[in-house]
Amino acid sequence: MFTPGLDLSRRFYTEVVRPLLHDRFGDVPHAAARIGPGSEVLGFDTPRSADHEWGPRLQLFLERGDDRGPAVHAALADDLPKEFLGHPTHFAGEGVGVMAHTDGPVDHRVEVATVGAWFTAHLGFDPRVDLTTADWLATPTQKLAEATCGEVFHDGFGALTSARRRLAWYPDDVWRYVLACQWRRLSQEEAFVGRCGEVGDELGSAVVAARQVRDLVRLCLLAHRRYPPYSKWVGSAFRTLPERVSAELAPVLSAVLAATGWRAREEHLATAYTAVAREHNRLGLTPPIDPSTRPYHSRPYRVLHAERFADALVEGIADTALRARPWTGAVDQFADNTDLLSDSALTRKTVYHSFE
Repeated sequence: MFTPGLDLSRRFYTEVVRPLLHDRFGDVPHAAARIGPGSEVLGFDTPRSADHEWGPRLQLFLERGDDRGPAVHAALADDLPKEFLGHPTHFAGEGVGVMAHTDGPVDHRVEVATVGAWFTAHLGFDPRVDLTTADWLATPTQKLAEATCGEVFHDGFGALTSARRRLAWYPDDVWRYVLACQWRRLSQEEAFVGRCGEVGDELGSAVVAARQVRDLVRLCLLAHRRYPPYSKWVGSAFRTLPERVSAELAPVLSAVLAATGWRAREEHLATAYTAVAREHNRLGLTPPIDPSTRPYHSRPYRVLHAERFADALVEGIADTALRARPWTGAVDQFADNTDLLSDSALTRKTVYHSFE
């Protein structure tokens, strides 16, 4: 029977790592968690996940100034059991680790760090220090999800809990701005599904429609205060939204993708636009906005004119500098290159340049 990774990590800490830490070093103030990259952090792991970087693993956080990190790491390598609940604790492979048996020291996946060092390495900043608008916009939502999901097993000095609490969700102005930019993305292509189809380009129409579906899913996640994860888990995350959203929209969005003609595609998208617009009105972030679709100016394509929602959201932003920013949004709203989004230093350089 498959043991979810979070359950495995929790037991590994409680039954093995914590007792070993105490036996070797006494009563060490520390925190322990399973956060960061990995499908188990999001709760989406399956038996397939065990083929790489999955297994008995966790983060062990020491207090700032505690220099025993290397010694703790070495002690775990020497003293960890070779196996836990039928899973090897040793990871083999270069770059990507896979559970494997060993007769020597255990190359384990218990990261030992301070809270500040771990978050700085993962996000590019320590969230316990003053967070800026640039910090928020330079951080991909997938990384924010990795830092705030998962589970804290123990927090002896509160620093880890404090850091995660500060990252739990965007400040109100930043949330409004990110939502506005997501609506703006929808508005810029909603007429193209019909226009492509009108000239006989069903492939182009389908490609645009798929982009709109992706942006609608991400918009729903953002509206419900969920950081959209890495692309392969966006659909899984969508299914965790309130049933009135996921149950109503999932079949409609699937119908958009399955449609073989542009008129059906446009019809299903119009239904989706209206449903998401009504959900926006439930948020109360703006005065109510008419959720019905209409022609695209003098052209007969059915659209929502989603820019209406973007404009209304921006009007509610108190920070004048943020309200005046271009409609580019957070880094993963204008870029989806994996090498960029996985490199915190590069994303920060990319976004911080626009604040200069």
